[in-house]
Amino acid sequence: MISSTIEQIWPYLSLAGLSFVGATLLPLQSEVALLAYLKLGLGGPWLLVAAATVGNVGGSVLNWWMGGALLRFQDRRWFPFYPAQIDAAAARFRRFGLWSLLLSWVPVVGDPLTLVAGLLRTPFWLFLPVVAVGKASRYVLVAWFAQ
Repeated sequence: MISSTIEQIWPYLSLAGLSFVGATLLPLQSEVALLAYLKLGLGGPWLLVAAATVGNVGGSVLNWWMGGALLRFQDRRWFPFYPAQIDAAAARFRRFGLWSLLLSWVPVVGDPLTLVAGLLRTPFWLFLPVVAVGKASRYVLVAWFAQ
């Protein structure tokens, strides 16, 4: 019975894990994983979309948290950003606003964008729904095109 349950939920858990990693600064394309799971029929399409979304949003939350946590070390020599870089990122973020987080799914720019949102202390209650909508929309489109 337990092995049967594990067999039923492993596709969702593994996709959520892959999507989580894909949302961090590590290079991994979770859309490809979702597409493969859909094409192989490893689960229900909407549950796979939900699993990918939850995992990917979770990775973005980690980025947001790390951005906020890193800020306290900005006076250290090893800190990865110079004050001018933070100021420039803040200016761009303010220019395009909170809604730029709808693009947090875009490769190369999206993951650092969520980190910058944390660095700039974007309120979590604003950050979470905007990022979730952007990421969920992308996965819904991937699933729709896969059908």
